[in-house]
Amino acid sequence: MATPTPKQPVYADPAAFLELVRFDSQGLIPAVIQDAASRQVLTVCYLNEAALRRSLDTGTVHLFRRSQGRVMQKGETSGHLQVIQQILVDCEGRSLVVMVRQQVAACHAGYFSCYFRRLESDGRITTVGQRLFDPTTVYGSSTEPQQ
Repeated sequence: MATPTPKQPVYADPAAFLELVRFDSQGLIPAVIQDAASRQVLTVCYLNEAALRRSLDTGTVHLFRRSQGRVMQKGETSGHLQVIQQILVDCEGRSLVVMVRQQVAACHAGYFSCYFRRLESDGRITTVGQRLFDPTTVYGSSTEPQQ
């Protein structure tokens, strides 16, 4: 589960790509993170320019943690890294899809995807994912999802 350590940046010359990207007024761009093998949506996060550049340099997802005001590597605490396979930018440059090879699970609640609950037609919420790890063991405190 170690971070790839390329001898040179994974994306050697991202200048043309970065010219396509349009950050919002807060300097952020939303990114849908999707598992490359299953095509399952894992999460949605925001990247600032520094997070996007670090992602391009390392080949692993880095994001801007708005609640902490800092760039962080996705999985830096758990070790459940997201290794980038492909990055897509929308027609206006205002959002990204990042295809990844997910290690273990993407969700801090222990599920492969953050989208593990489904709204049923009768209004019930059904858990559709399987918990892959115990968040208390990994993070030291409960991160139970709200119902």
